[in-house]
Parts: sequence; C-alpha cells; structure tokens
Amino acid sequence: MEKQLKLFFDFLENDKKLSDNTLQSYKRDLKQYSEYLESNQMNYNKVAEEDLKNYISHLQEIGKKPSTISRCIASIRSFYQYELKNKKVKNDPTNNIQSPKIEKRVPSVLTSQEVELLLEQPKDIDLKGIRDKAMLEFAYATGMRVTEIISLNITDVNLEEGYVTCKSHGKNRTIPLGKMSLSALKEYVEEARDILVKDETITALFVNVNGKRLTRQGFWKIIKYYKEQAHITKDITPHVLRHSFATHLLQNGADLKAIQAMLGHSDISSTQVYMQFQDEGLKDIYKKAHPRA
Repeated sequence: MEKQLKLFFDFLENDKKLSDNTLQSYKRDLKQYSEYLESNQMNYNKVAEEDLKNYISHLQEIGKKPSTISRCIASIRSFYQYELKNKKVKNDPTNNIQSPKIEKRVPSVLTSQEVELLLEQPKDIDLKGIRDKAMLEFAYATGMRVTEIISLNITDVNLEEGYVTCKSHGKNRTIPLGKMSLSALKEYVEEARDILVKDETITALFVNVNGKRLTRQGFWKIIKYYKEQAHITKDITPHVLRHSFATHLLQNGADLKAIQAMLGHSDISSTQVYMQFQDEGLKDIYKKAHPRA
C-alpha cells in the first residue's frame, strides 16, 4: 500500500495541483487508514464495505468529529477511485458508504465595533507596527484566506489602481482595496518592507521581522496578540476576519454574486451562509423587491 500511496500523492500534487494544505490532509487521513489496516492485518485491496464501516466506527470511538470522519471518507474514496482507474483494485469499498451528517456551523463574526477596535491596535510607530497595521487592514479589506495572503508577492498588488490579484487553485481573482487598507499598505511597502527584507530575491508581500515570507503560524500569533490587546473575548482567527468581511459587505447591501467572486467561492451556496446575518431591514427590502421572494 505504501508504494501505491506514494503514486497517489504524486498524482495529487503534480496532476491535480492540490495546495500543500489539502495534500497534507490527504496524507494524514490515508496514513491513519493505512496504520489501521496494518494493525488489523488487512490488505487495502481486499477491504470490503463492512470493513470500512468498522473503520468509521473506530474513528467515532476514538472521538473523531463528524466533519473529520467525512473528510477521511472523502480521502479514502479518492484513493480507491484512483486505484480502480489504474486497475489496482477490482472494486471501490466506499461506493455505498455515507458520510456522517455535519451540522452547518454558524461562522463566527465580529461586529463592526469589534473590527474597529482590533484594527486600531497596531501603532505605526515602528517597522513591526506598520506591517501589522497593513496586514490586519488588508485581511479585513479583502476577505482573503490566510494561505492566500501569505502566498502573495509584492507584484500581486497594484497600489496605483488599488487592487490585489489573488492566485488560488489555478484561478485569478481581482479584489479592490479600500481607502484605509490601501493607505496602510502603501506606508508598509514604502517605509517598512524594504528595510525588513535583507535579501533582494525575497518576493513575498508580507514578511516577518527576519525579512522572510510570513508563515500561517506567524499570522495567527499576530492576530491573537492584538485581540488580547483589544480585550476582545471572542476567538479571532484569520478566517473570522474573512467571515466578517463577507457579512459586513452583505449587511451594507453588496450583491451576493460580487461577494462570491471576491471570496473565490466556486459555489454560491458557500456564500449564502452569510445571508443569516443580514439585518431585518435588508430582508424586508429583499422580500419586497425580489419577484420570487
């Protein structure tokens, strides 16, 4: 199985062009599955539907959440479909396996006041403060995912026209930058970034104090630090800023399709989750104006 998994991971990385985060999820899920089969002296190409149901029960017993189990099933299903296509197995044991029902969680969202409070925290009196202010303003202004933000290069931002080009999953999307974000970003690029970057070959837009590309963990720590400075009790992650971006746009009358385009959602149903945060006034306008409301 080890050899087949390696070929599968190479296929995901080179042919499917999956992001590193998604690839690591596949690796974790299938390594766990492989270890389970090994400990039960089972051969992966002889696994039956009943065996797979036992594995799902095992995951439930060790306390895995429904969302995690659902992802594991999806990873195992992809592997078997790949093996079936390459004639390494005769049938796919995941065929009739149903994923556990996942309750749709309401996204955690900050109020406009909480966002204001958070963004007020970084003081542009030193290089780090200038960078942090630009970064937090940018995250809220664009609604980009943390992986997308840390992957940005300096050339992806047009400071003259006031927009950023996000390259994600083989697609490009253009997101406008608001006045506050653009002002903070210009200050960072013109007054701090060039001093932080010691190596001219570094192309990253946001860098750490050593001048290297900022990591996901670095970004999370920065947000956590300013959340504590602002005495906000809610848990704030880069994704909470993304949720807040979408919610506040919708509450202020932005078109759902436009928000979908800015967030980079391939399916409008992912964007519709923010409809529940609309204020009643906006809902009334919708009911009166929409022909099929």
